[in-house]
Amino acid sequence: MNIENTTGQTLADRLAANTGRFTDKTFDWNAFPSNSGYDELARAQMRYIGAGGSPKVGDTSTLKADHFTVSLIYKEPGRYAACHSHEIEESFLIIDGALIVGWEKDGEVVEVNLGPKDMILNAREIGHGFRVDGVEPVMMSISVDVGKPLPPVYHYHPKEHPTELARNFGAEPGKTIKFDRNGDHPIQKLMSNYVVRHVELPTIWEAAGFTRKVYVGDAPGAIKQDTCRKEMWGLPVGAKLAPFTRNVEDACLCLEGSVEVVWVDDNGKEAAVELGPRDLVKTPAGQAHYLRNPGAGAATVWTVIGSSGEDGAEYAKG
Repeated sequence: MNIENTTGQTLADRLAANTGRFTDKTFDWNAFPSNSGYDELARAQMRYIGAGGSPKVGDTSTLKADHFTVSLIYKEPGRYAACHSHEIEESFLIIDGALIVGWEKDGEVVEVNLGPKDMILNAREIGHGFRVDGVEPVMMSISVDVGKPLPPVYHYHPKEHPTELARNFGAEPGKTIKFDRNGDHPIQKLMSNYVVRHVELPTIWEAAGFTRKVYVGDAPGAIKQDTCRKEMWGLPVGAKLAPFTRNVEDACLCLEGSVEVVWVDDNGKEAAVELGPRDLVKTPAGQAHYLRNPGAGAATVWTVIGSSGEDGAEYAKG
């Protein structure tokens, strides 16, 4: 059953109102007040769903968050984010560049280097920061697994700690530990459950004619979690799904190629929107919808789903 339309809007109007266009948005260099006055902390945020950890909750260009937020973060070489923690999980999906993420506990830090399409789910209450040591900027998608996250708690901010200590997320010089899935250090062991390498994830070929790599969810190699599911979908040329409905919202962020998201009402009427790279559609709970790829090349879509469990969706060819 589709969601009730109480606004008098057409199906196409409602779909358009739930679409975030990359070209219609701007990056906000003042999204995080704690960075003000510290050039080494500079980063820009583009908000799609919710404020994403920023206090900019009044941004009218941002879609309302239910179970998760979605934003893009841009970080230039040489800059870092100070070590902080959240009350809920927060994922970093790398789109471009290479990012170093450090986890800290009691002054000990483990660092992992993430490349394009790698992801880390930062655990609750664990101090974490990130740094760009490479020669190119980093673009990543950040998703916080609650609609309205609490402000971050800072552990090693340059306002209160020496710059070198803050840049290394609390580790003294030479005391940083390298990430190792088989390592014996407690933080290495913990982090190993929260890091996903794109090339290590199994590719699931659905009978509906598309692929899924499950980053967070119930699948081999995926992170097991009780909040949201996160998957990367691949749609070959000509792929078309049959309409499906979830009992929670989902978001589709196009990463590569182009894809059409189609909404369907109870009478079978359809409204479609085509997404290019970094365009997003949020589909509310109860709205029948499907994806198709009518283009000349394959499409890659980052999908965030507002539940860790069964949501009622069944995938079939359209």
